[in-house]
Formats: sequence, C-alpha cells, structure tokens
Amino acid sequence: MSHAGPAGPVSPNSKADNPRMAICAPEELRREIAPGSRLLGLDLGSKTIGLALSDPGLSVASPIDTIRRTKFGKDATALEHIVEERGVGGLVIGLPMNMDGTEGPRCQSTRQFAANLISRGFTLPMAFWDERLSTAAVERFLVDEADMSRRRRAQVVDKMAAAYILQGALDRLRAR
Repeated sequence: MSHAGPAGPVSPNSKADNPRMAICAPEELRREIAPGSRLLGLDLGSKTIGLALSDPGLSVASPIDTIRRTKFGKDATALEHIVEERGVGGLVIGLPMNMDGTEGPRCQSTRQFAANLISRGFTLPMAFWDERLSTAAVERFLVDEADMSRRRRAQVVDKMAAAYILQGALDRLRAR
C-alpha cells in the first residue's frame, strides 16, 4: 500500500506551555524514545481503537489489534499493558483533521484522549499525525487489492488504518 496523500505531521502544543506534556512533534520521536523501543500507532474511533506496532528499527508498521472502547480507564489500562508487553517507547496518534485542514470536534476528542493519558501519569512521548483519508485509503486497498468481504473488512480496517497512520510517521522519521 503506497503512502501518497494528504497525511502528514501535525504540530503539537508547545512543551514550554506545559512541561508535564508528553506531546512532541513527530520528527522528535526518534530522539525522545529509548533506543530499540517501538512506536505504537493509534487510530481512535468512537467504538474502537486500532493499533499498529513499529519494528525496533522504526521502519515498518504492522497492524496488531483493535481495542473495543468502553470507559477511558479500561481503554488506558489496555494500552498500558500493550506498551509494557511490546516494548513501546512512544505513541503516534491519528488526528482526524477536516479536509480543509481545520480541527473539528473529533480532533478535540483525540487531543483530550492524549491529555487524559498524561493526567493518568502516562509519560511516554506522543505525537499526533494527520490521518485524513487513512480509513478511506485502507478501505480502498482492502476492496481493490485484497478483495475482502465487507464483514472481514470491518474486522481489520481500524488496525490497518493505525498501520497506515504509523507508517506515514515512520516514513517522515526516516526522511530526516
């Protein structure tokens, strides 16, 4: 699956504004995480969280799982377990920008999710990545290339979208 399209970096709030903030620019992730640790990509939806994991070399994103969303505390605990089990050193969170580049309610919800993680004591660096059209691109791939049924697509689209988001960030890291 190629990575052409509008996905790109999204500027975080400044660390100077809030020193407790674990949010950084995508380009800063490589120096912010421990050597050999992985990045976890998140595609936050209203019902699920798609997850993807990078290799330790930060080159390739692979879809790994989907968390069925319940309450924030349970979602955060599930993420914390994955971070621990998989040697994750940072997060790349898809930011659902509007097509005109503005931020709407879904972006606010995503930023609040990250802020809630920080309030909970989550200290790993996090970066937002513009996820415009990521789900559409994955759906198109699954229909055109993988010839998947609608039911099977529904089972994998969220984690595949997370991989698409994470791969965009990894490609940016490699380009620097």
